[in-house]
Amino acid sequence: MDDEMEGGNLGPYQDRPRTFPSMKSKAYAPWIFRVLMRINSRVLLVLLLVCFGAIFYIGASTSPILVFVFSVCIISFFVSIYLTKWVLAKDEGPPEMSEISDAIRDGAEGFFRTQYGTISKMALLLGLVILGIYLFRNITPQQELSGLGRVTSAYITVAAFLFGALCSGVAGYVGMWVSVRANVRVSSAARRSAREALQIAVRAGGFSALVVVGMAVMGVAILYAILYVWFGVDSTGTMKATDLPLLLVGYGFGASFVALFAQLGGGIFTKAADVGADLVGKVEQGIPEDDPRNPAVIADLVGDNVGDCAARGADLFESIAAEIISAMILGGTMAQRCKIEDPSGFILFPLVVHSFDLVISSVGIFSIRNKRDSGVIGTIEDPMKTLEKGYSVTIFLAILTFGLSTRWLLYTEQAPTAWLNFALCGLVGIVTAYVFVWISKYYTDYKYEPVRTLALASTTGHGTNIIAGVSLGLESTALPVLVISLAIVSAFWLGRTSGLTDEAGIPTGGLFGTAVATMGMLSTAAYVLTMDMFGPIADNAGGIVEMSQQPESVREITDVLDAVGNTTKATTKGFAIGSAALASFLLFSAYMDEVAAFAQEPFKQVDIAIPEVFVGGLLGSMLIFLFSAWACAAVGRTAQEVVNEVRRQFIERPGIMDYKEKPDYGRCVSIVASASLKEMIKPGALAIISPTVVGVLFRILGYYTGHPLLGAKVVASMLMFATVSGILMALFLNTAGGAWDNAKKYIETGALGGKGSDTHKAAVTGDTVGDPFKDTAGPSLHVLIKMLATITLVMAPIFL
Repeated sequence: MDDEMEGGNLGPYQDRPRTFPSMKSKAYAPWIFRVLMRINSRVLLVLLLVCFGAIFYIGASTSPILVFVFSVCIISFFVSIYLTKWVLAKDEGPPEMSEISDAIRDGAEGFFRTQYGTISKMALLLGLVILGIYLFRNITPQQELSGLGRVTSAYITVAAFLFGALCSGVAGYVGMWVSVRANVRVSSAARRSAREALQIAVRAGGFSALVVVGMAVMGVAILYAILYVWFGVDSTGTMKATDLPLLLVGYGFGASFVALFAQLGGGIFTKAADVGADLVGKVEQGIPEDDPRNPAVIADLVGDNVGDCAARGADLFESIAAEIISAMILGGTMAQRCKIEDPSGFILFPLVVHSFDLVISSVGIFSIRNKRDSGVIGTIEDPMKTLEKGYSVTIFLAILTFGLSTRWLLYTEQAPTAWLNFALCGLVGIVTAYVFVWISKYYTDYKYEPVRTLALASTTGHGTNIIAGVSLGLESTALPVLVISLAIVSAFWLGRTSGLTDEAGIPTGGLFGTAVATMGMLSTAAYVLTMDMFGPIADNAGGIVEMSQQPESVREITDVLDAVGNTTKATTKGFAIGSAALASFLLFSAYMDEVAAFAQEPFKQVDIAIPEVFVGGLLGSMLIFLFSAWACAAVGRTAQEVVNEVRRQFIERPGIMDYKEKPDYGRCVSIVASASLKEMIKPGALAIISPTVVGVLFRILGYYTGHPLLGAKVVASMLMFATVSGILMALFLNTAGGAWDNAKKYIETGALGGKGSDTHKAAVTGDTVGDPFKDTAGPSLHVLIKMLATITLVMAPIFL
């Protein structure tokens, strides 16, 4: 190949040899996996049995409910292992496909190693800061009575924080590990059957989803059980079970911390490479997407894995962990106020719901089976319909298992029909999730009017495309907000009328009703993540097919899968935003409960008519806009470097366009890797530092003005306004970006002039504008608002 390139003897595009320059490097795996792989298989089996035995022992010592949770999680891990073996048993296709896949895998794993090395150092530093704060903070009277001192509380919180960060990192690695191995197998399967390619992509995404959700549930359950046994909870003179969930907030903070930086770094990487590749390759040079002549193509394909797979795995892990912990806190608080004899059902209910999620999502994944088809696009079933059938199966089973869970765990003699109200709250959440998915699909799928209208706007130029995309994104915020509002009010009302009251006869189930609705919305999270992971795997498969010069019929199959993947990514982002809105409401309520516990006085309202509190709200809204600006600017600056590098290579190596010279793919990978690691620091630091600084400053001001709770009130206002602004901004960014992308895909099907036309070039411009919206700033925002809530939970004592 080298001799042919040097001699300029390569034939035209269609006739040239299907080879690819080797970019292989030493395979990378995290140290924990390298250690495990060196252990003898029999010794490893014994160690696993010992670990399982210890887990079941502490589970049985805590509650039979945890034994059920551990059993389901372990079974789901075995199911995920089966899915892995099934996917890896598929062939990798011809050598040119394997070589491209190896290059993508090496680039993704190399960036992952560097990125998570940086994140781990920052996590350790922040752990030391948390330790110092907790050693000098106050503790609640309940904790003091139970013998939990400052030192013990500090070390537990830091350990939980680091454990949550570690689990979130592993979740991210699992998401990337499967995607970089499944992509080439999907490409190979597309040569035979569209349905087989779809099944491989879904099962690869299913493996990641089951592991991520299982780890989130298992991590919280293990931490809870260990603390329960260690403190001898509910024994005379010890901590009560209702107070224990407050010790888990560090776990959620650790997960949020890693997810935010993973999403920022991965999003900057993938979209800077994508924008650079599209602007020079498609617009300036007129070459197809994923063309091997484009020097940025490998960086673009690597970015799909580190941005859309690794980051999304950490993101969903954080979402589930935060929702579980906040619901446990609210369930324990309500059980304590209602004087329920055995509060374990209300506290552990979220763990059971997500355990059933693993079961029903597995059924949904296996419901997508391979059927014979001709491999011709016109004769195969629409992949989106196939995925929707699996989602419908999952939704139906979720309704059944949710009702079973509420009757099992939330039945109490004090209010015999309360479980039915909470079951209806769960149904509200499940319906909300389904409606959110449908709304996102309507605004981002090119089968519907909004995206086709956007594509039509491209016929009159670049400017009208941008105007139409912005207006579509702004409009798309209306329906989701109405749905969220209706869900919160409905769930709160159902919970409030459940019959559970405190000693004064005041209804207390409202907030727990919203918590149950959030659980209902996330009760199909594993299947939703499966659909999300499907997108980047299909995208990578299309790139491998293009670069290895497969027949046009194969590329048509991967194009259809890629377009569906764009829609599933957009719909799952809408799902994530909706769940983030409900979860943030729970975390906000948990924060107010925690402040009341530390201050020993009621803290149920935040009066924004107080000037300082109103200022806190303004700062929260400003934080959202400033964070979004910095995230988008980071993509823009990095993309400029990529554009300049790609232009330089085309000028200095004119033989690239005739396949007489090799592009320097590694240079573009290096540029986006180093820049994304540098650029993720500033917006991430803004998110971490802002609420702490604001709370401390207004606490000092409140001390001198005679308002002891001013710091806590200002932070509450900041959190409230940031949540509202963040939800709206994330909806706008994600939907507009997804619509721009699929408008381009619609034109590439041959509509309105097809590839290479002026209409297509205008659509490419819109797509590049939307890239940082939908894959960097938008996804990072819904992580940000949950991380702000977990930070305030962890730091609440220093605001008083």
